[in-house]
Amino acid sequence: MSKTISIAIDGPAGAGKSTIAKALAKELGYHYVDTGAIYRTVAYFLDLLGISPKDADGVERYLDELTIGIEYDEEGKQHMLMNGMDVSDEIRTQDISQKASLVSAHAVVRDVLLDMQRNVARKHNVIMDGRDIGTVVLPKATVKIFLTASAEVRAKRRTDELLAKGQKVTYEQTLKDIQQRDYQDSHRPIAPLKQAKDAVLLDTSELDIPQVLERMKEIIREKIAL
Repeated sequence: MSKTISIAIDGPAGAGKSTIAKALAKELGYHYVDTGAIYRTVAYFLDLLGISPKDADGVERYLDELTIGIEYDEEGKQHMLMNGMDVSDEIRTQDISQKASLVSAHAVVRDVLLDMQRNVARKHNVIMDGRDIGTVVLPKATVKIFLTASAEVRAKRRTDELLAKGQKVTYEQTLKDIQQRDYQDSHRPIAPLKQAKDAVLLDTSELDIPQVLERMKEIIREKIAL
């Protein structure tokens, strides 16, 4: 069996990882794995039960009652299933984003989800994005890219995205949320957000989506023959 190819894309919240990763996956014919959505699903499940994401005992107690599934539609869009129910839209709120960051700090959660993520990469060519893909989940990924942008640019992008979905948000609050998320992700004791030593840094602050895609493909071409 031929070795699969894995492309790890890490970076802070709002850097455009999901948008870029989805577009790349579709173009290359790879499976796209949004690991952030997996953690959001855990956070959403616990939120429905009224369990605080900081409650280690509560998180561990109820985690066994959660079954997470990933399905892809005809367009390659990833859908998150929580105990069989599609919650892909419900998990896309700023509140769940913050709680997902806190939930991901629990070792028991990361251990359960680590095998799920690695199994997908063992079976398929994947583009996987998150906070610790190149450092922890897929340390031997074929290609590693650290995608970032200034907090102000990321807040503007996230605000526009949420407003387009009909959510009531302000730029000021989104910027505050992103700065808080950055701090949580980079200071957690377990698998903190950081650039892998062998990852290529790509700042997208001054780039539009087509330009980022082209630069990403250049980086990938340097590592593998497309």
